[in-house]
Amino acid sequence: QVQLVESGGGLVQPGGSLTLSCAASGFPFSLYAMNWYRQAPGKERELVAYISSADSSTYYADSVKGRFTISRDNAKSMVYLQMNSLKPEDTAVYYCKARGFSIEFWGQGTQVTVSS
Repeated sequence: QVQLVESGGGLVQPGGSLTLSCAASGFPFSLYAMNWYRQAPGKERELVAYISSADSSTYYADSVKGRFTISRDNAKSMVYLQMNSLKPEDTAVYYCKARGFSIEFWGQGTQVTVSS
């Protein structure tokens, strides 16, 4: 079965760092673009970053550009989100998403809390 399992969330102080991982299985991982989204309480889910399937080109939301880095390891079917210089505004549930041409899969999410 298709699975996307996020891990690495937790509590971190402002200015700190955290790395999220997403383990994928059950589909041809290397052919899918991978995305990180986040959703804070009372807010719409927003795209944070994605990495393409073809050439691993990347995109970042303006709010995280220069602070977050998305990467993938096709041999391990893993995608990562390294988050540096974290701010309280980054507090949200972070979701991993795989997207093919006409299909997409979502993970269950992992909580990231940035607070003193």
